[in-house]
Amino acid sequence: MYINFWYPVAKADEVSDNKPLQVQILGLKFVAFRDSDQVARVLSDTCVHRGGALGKGWVRDGCVICPYHGWEFRGDGKCSKIPTFGDDVKLPARAKVDSYPTQEKYGIVFAFLGDLPEAERPPVCEVPEYNDERWRVNHTVVFEVGAYYERSVENGLDAAHNEFVHPLQGAPSITETLRDCPIEIEELPPWGSQFLVNFGKNASEETRVLGAGEGSTRAGSGHHGPNALITRIVFSDVKAFAQYFFEAPIDENRTRIFFVNIRCFMKEEEMDQKLIDMNMKIAAEDIAIIEALDPVRTPHSTTKELLTPTDMPIVRYRQFLQEWEDKGWRIDQQELRAKRGDIAFAIPSPDRREHKNWVLDPVPLMPAA
Repeated sequence: MYINFWYPVAKADEVSDNKPLQVQILGLKFVAFRDSDQVARVLSDTCVHRGGALGKGWVRDGCVICPYHGWEFRGDGKCSKIPTFGDDVKLPARAKVDSYPTQEKYGIVFAFLGDLPEAERPPVCEVPEYNDERWRVNHTVVFEVGAYYERSVENGLDAAHNEFVHPLQGAPSITETLRDCPIEIEELPPWGSQFLVNFGKNASEETRVLGAGEGSTRAGSGHHGPNALITRIVFSDVKAFAQYFFEAPIDENRTRIFFVNIRCFMKEEEMDQKLIDMNMKIAAEDIAIIEALDPVRTPHSTTKELLTPTDMPIVRYRQFLQEWEDKGWRIDQQELRAKRGDIAFAIPSPDRREHKNWVLDPVPLMPAA
């Protein structure tokens, strides 16, 4: 798992100014709420006084209040009130928690969990179809998977599993195409890559159900950063799906996925739920596979799997992961596991680059190359 990327925290309508929302991402807990200006705020969840969970407290006047001793924290992470201090008593400089940059896009609150300055941060994955009147957007679906997020992303980058995992999608022609036509990877520098394969005539039951016709189908997927998966299915110039999976690793074994499904045909409102149901059935087929993978987490060496040419999108994804590890962005899970319960950690926020003297230790990271 990696710091210095944007992670989905919650659907925008789940974050309010009257009740904090506690979430877990990257193995650590955070609290989300809205300040007095209705701006979504995301803070480290651990109160620096005595370790209270801010997400179990309440929100008042734009501040989140610890339920243990009533310490109040503003959206910027600074403590604004300690009840046992008089009004004329200066608050300690260390009375602060990490506050993370946020963006609201696609009906989702994203938080930048890292310490990079704004000019150096990767962008939130773009969804160009989202505000395009030619496309219809389904409501965002959120679901959890009992699998490591890299396994989930890699499953989406795996074109060869369709015939065997998805009976409605996986026509034999898909496997035949992959056998005869090598996958060509398109770079999306500096944060990702993608591929699109021409599978010829539509042959699967799913395409017939969708009424996509008998033309040539192109399909493929890509990734943006370590945790955003993009899938495209193009039946024609006027019939296509664009699917975005924004993945939040809860910990090493669980993932919360925010699914945004967009289409430029069958745009009738009554088709929304039908298409969600169809896609969630497909997702359930994937989940049954990835929850049973051994090992649970992605092997750190490609020599521990016998990869083939159709796995090249996965290989390229892992190369990106290695690049980000070399930057010193990968969380040291072994050290984190060893110290969990004895030390409270926080993802370092941008404010740590300018101000020192923090109570919580920064999460341990693998050394940069």
